[in-house]
Amino acid sequence: MTAPRAFWLDEQVDRERGAHGRGRYETEVAGRLGEFAHTWGDIAPVAFAVTAWRVATTLSPGYVRWHRRIVSATCERSPWDGSLTCAVTLVSGWPAELTWTRQWQQDRGWRAWPQVFGQYVTPSERDLTRVPHLRANAGTGASSRRPASAAPGTAA
Repeated sequence: MTAPRAFWLDEQVDRERGAHGRGRYETEVAGRLGEFAHTWGDIAPVAFAVTAWRVATTLSPGYVRWHRRIVSATCERSPWDGSLTCAVTLVSGWPAELTWTRQWQQDRGWRAWPQVFGQYVTPSERDLTRVPHLRANAGTGASSRRPASAAPGTAA
């Protein structure tokens, strides 16, 4: 049994929906070279990676796909040191303190994250005005740079 993956490239759909022997992502990048123009002279590949991520995730369906519990994933250049940072928002279950009894939910009919065909989605403004939602999520961030004091193969 394979472990679930957070992210993966959907190369099959990319090839199937491509044209003239080129993948969809390749065609999209070629058509949006202007968005990469500011990245060519940069010694660090961070700006290029940020732009490539944005292009790959804005295709429909995305070239980079993610687990159904991931609501959003963005990459940015850190204003602090210029490294690549990523922010991911994950759908989470309600904390145990809220699930041990369901009596508190009965007064207003609280709802968790809505799903469409198994994919978690953010409730619309209309949904929020009709029924209260308590959406538990976990945000996480990561940097691509290891602290200078950390030796390779050791914890920072």
